[in-house]
Amino acid sequence: MTLERIDVRDLIGQPGASKTVQLRGTLDGLGTELASLKPDEPVTGDLLLESVVEGVVVSGKLRGVMALRCARCLVGFEAPVQVDVSELFALASEADDEDVYPVTPEGWIDPEQLVRDALGLELPFSPLHHPDCQGICSVCGGDRNRGECPGDHDDLDPRWSALELVLQGLESGDPEDRG
Repeated sequence: MTLERIDVRDLIGQPGASKTVQLRGTLDGLGTELASLKPDEPVTGDLLLESVVEGVVVSGKLRGVMALRCARCLVGFEAPVQVDVSELFALASEADDEDVYPVTPEGWIDPEQLVRDALGLELPFSPLHHPDCQGICSVCGGDRNRGECPGDHDDLDPRWSALELVLQGLESGDPEDRG
């Protein structure tokens, strides 16, 4: 089930008229490797449609469920998402700009792009399943949250050893050790 178009013929040309609609449907392909909308969970919304001279203003709340992977340890988890929207769907004469949501000449609006834009901006770039996630050890690959990393290995890449000597010289204050 995808998001259905909404008939607004009864609102066009009637500034001040309004109606409420319930939105329910799924969206495919919205997300990144770490954050996306769950394709099997519906997006829902309670929307108020208000007629204005330029078209129809759509406002309300959109809700969905995100499927996330922690950016530090890659554990999968879910989180709800909710966003307030308020956008103008412009009549054909006003919708020359490609950044404007259009009302079709037949008197319909397609809410899919609005929903994609609003919920897509809410998807986190770098989700964490817990703020204190310790992540995966870069040396042994063990999950530090589960204690899988023994911690007895040197995390310093050997290619940085020359800079470690410079740092030690700066800390000791000896100008001879600075390089």
